Amino acid sequence: MSGKTLIVVDVQSGFVNGHTRHVVPAVERLQAGCERIYATRFVNAPASPWRRFMDWRRFAEGSTDAELAFRPAAHAMIVEKHVYSCVNEALLHDLRDRETAEVFLCGIDTDACVLISAVDLFQNGIRPVILAEACASHAGPEYHEAGLRLLERLVGTDQIIR
Repeated sequence: MSGKTLIVVDVQSGFVNGHTRHVVPAVERLQAGCERIYATRFVNAPASPWRRFMDWRRFAEGSTDAELAFRPAAHAMIVEKHVYSCVNEALLHDLRDRETAEVFLCGIDTDACVLISAVDLFQNGIRPVILAEACASHAGPEYHEAGLRLLERLVGTDQIIR
């Protein structure tokens, strides 16, 4: 993946289970040779919709759930996020400053954060390339597959590498 930009979405301790464990070594391998790496870290803020609407309190700042489950490359940028998507003004600004036209995506959960981040990149004119084998859903393979099917519909089959 020499010269490529990679976004690793939410490969965090609290999302790693029997359905997602294979993503950790895949992500560590994918980092080799990437020119630019962004590793996202979801933190469930006190006023988040997950707390307010679902009473879901995991992934609070400082919790072991929120820790990255892989060792990011030395040059990786850690992007803390409080919503599904990692695409924010700062990330877009950085990608545009570097004239990034294409981003490789991998991580957890294919059906949520990976999907929404890919759609946001797509809508902002940056081609998201989803590395399906380095993605998973902690809810199980049926959710991973559902996420891939939705991604095919929303960003196109050519953007999914199986």
